[in-house]
Amino acid sequence: MWDYSDKVREHFFNPRNAGLLDGANAVGDVGSIKCGDALRLMLKVDPASERILDASFQTFGCGSAIASSSALTEMVKGKTLDEALTVSNQDIADFLDGLPPEKMHCSVMGREALQAAVANYRGEAWQDAHAEGALVCKCFAVDSVLIEDVVRANGLTTVEQVSNYTKAGGGCASCHEGIEEILAKVAAERCTAPTAETKRCEPAPVAASAASPAPTARLTNFQRMRKIEETVESIRPMLQRDHGDIEIVEVDGKNIYVNLKGACQGCMLEASTLNGIQTRLVEELGEFVRLLPASMLGRALS
Repeated sequence: MWDYSDKVREHFFNPRNAGLLDGANAVGDVGSIKCGDALRLMLKVDPASERILDASFQTFGCGSAIASSSALTEMVKGKTLDEALTVSNQDIADFLDGLPPEKMHCSVMGREALQAAVANYRGEAWQDAHAEGALVCKCFAVDSVLIEDVVRANGLTTVEQVSNYTKAGGGCASCHEGIEEILAKVAAERCTAPTAETKRCEPAPVAASAASPAPTARLTNFQRMRKIEETVESIRPMLQRDHGDIEIVEVDGKNIYVNLKGACQGCMLEASTLNGIQTRLVEELGEFVRLLPASMLGRALS
């Protein structure tokens, strides 16, 4: 169970500015009901001063999505559009006294809705510009532009963090390699200020993570298989306590195919379970691997 602040609970149980807004002249739509989260932000803007006179929202999503949307409307009322655009997703989370890491994507969705609403008011094609990025995560329709923006804005360094902030990589995990490439690209752009001695810019250190494991001694094929088996065996008791189970079906390079059994099969949290076990395997092996359902094995071989 995630630990929600009192302020998140307050904005969830008693959301501000929810519903349609009469006279709205700026509307921002982001997300997709198909992907589990959708938000419509409506603003009433004074044409003379571009000041936001009122704001409201409609959202389809979890409690954090409702709380983040409610908080955003409170934060932007009274601001000019330019002032509102300085509100970051972290500002939304801070306003709520924090969000669980797994729910930071709700604050990102709020920031995007604000940008979309301002673009709508100004007659700019915000959505078209956003669609220029290559689609990285097909499960949640997240493109490279959004991932790069969020990684830069929040200093993200791991695939897990990207999933928390954007949901990308939280499904089948087939996009993890693409996310890692984006992380590496942004990491290469980061650098410390040049010193008087060096006269040049040095790359800033990137924190070690489960998604970007520290280099380890190379395992033999036998040792690697044993490590995979031992890791999965160590996780099985936790699944069995909830009347579920897991079995390894095949290991093909970086792809590890498994069957979830019992209560885990077809569970709403099946993707999260696979993602969590994959993270553990990456940590133990010291290399990036994908944990995939055995149903995908036939497609991979065809």
